Amino acid sequence: MGKFFLKCVISVFLLFIGVLIGMEKANEGMRSMKGYEDTSLPSPVHLKKGDDGNMEAALLGNEVHSMETLEDKKKKLEEMESFNFFSSLGRALGNTVTNVTQKLVDLFVS
Repeated sequence: MGKFFLKCVISVFLLFIGVLIGMEKANEGMRSMKGYEDTSLPSPVHLKKGDDGNMEAALLGNEVHSMETLEDKKKKLEEMESFNFFSSLGRALGNTVTNVTQKLVDLFVS
């Protein structure tokens, strides 16, 4: 089981690296097709050394922050207060089933 898991992790990692390399090659191909340098086609992966000496990475224009904790992400999600139709529908359905079941139990008990 351990060998299988290790093989799966390694293969997923290699496939992810292959996707990143493919994106970079596609970007180079798009630039060469145009025939001139265009700054509107940025590289999909950016690595640079920051002012404080740490490496900074950006993937598809989004900065990669590895220091963000789960609590910070949870707070961000709570601040967004987005409405999810399926979540509210599931909650209403669950409350309905609970109430009907409770009434059936009360009916059989009395």
